[in-house]
Amino acid sequence: MTATTLTRSQGAGRAGDKVFSGAALAAGCLILVVLFGVALFLVVQAIPALTAPAADIQGGAGFFSYIWPIVIGTLIAATIALVIATPIAIGVALFISHFAPRGLAAGLGYVVDLLAAIPSVVYGAWGAAFLAKEISPIYNWLADNMGWLPIFQGPASATGKTILTAGIVLSVMVLPIITSLSREIFLQTPKLHEEAALALGATRWEMIRISVLPFARPGIISAIMLGLGRALGETMAVALVLSSGALTASLIQSGNQTIAAEIALNFPEASGLKVSTLIAAGLVLFVITLAVNMLARWIISRHKEFSGAN
Repeated sequence: MTATTLTRSQGAGRAGDKVFSGAALAAGCLILVVLFGVALFLVVQAIPALTAPAADIQGGAGFFSYIWPIVIGTLIAATIALVIATPIAIGVALFISHFAPRGLAAGLGYVVDLLAAIPSVVYGAWGAAFLAKEISPIYNWLADNMGWLPIFQGPASATGKTILTAGIVLSVMVLPIITSLSREIFLQTPKLHEEAALALGATRWEMIRISVLPFARPGIISAIMLGLGRALGETMAVALVLSSGALTASLIQSGNQTIAAEIALNFPEASGLKVSTLIAAGLVLFVITLAVNMLARWIISRHKEFSGAN
């Protein structure tokens, strides 16, 4: 290769790098612009509800009295979903990545990915038409035998459409997200670390505990936070399972609501100040989701230097 040809090749490479760098920068800036635009729209449209007299807001006690119960309902439903889905998802991911035979692991991985593709309205219909009816006797048993606990205090809902049912439906929805991401992280664990642990006499579980799980910790946190974001913002599934009701500490009574479901159920018929109130509720959900993601990034940054060897 002559010097002239080499110079031209290097010049073309530098030009390609500049184009790629510019395109990446533009994409990053576009994301920030869109995020800022959404935030600005929510703030501007929410101002009338935030500054309106308390008597004009639904409930007659002001916006914060209106939004507080559904914020709590949103957090309760998302917490129930994560408490149920996280250990199951991590267990399934470990089974697929380290225990199942190759053929079975491929089939299970395909099924898990398929679960993520099911529309949320299908999950909602399943929860409202089947799960709520089937789980209602369990709620009655909980109310009779464990009603001394505030979360199981009766009377239990006769329809089974409670915040606990909504949380179970959400757990099924976020399960494939956490499982798929955790599985990929587990498979990226350096084989040298696994083989070293086994060579030192560790059992399969001890090897996973001292090698795989520490290496995958940031990825597991990311997967859980993505699942939490899905649970916080889910609309149709929760709207089909829950009906509007007052905030209650009991998970098996009728009542409680989430922000996303509240907006979906009321926005089509809203007008005037009611529209601003619902948009203000969306702003609150936006802030909650943003805070959750910022917390996740902070947690992950604390472990970004982890290599699996320490």
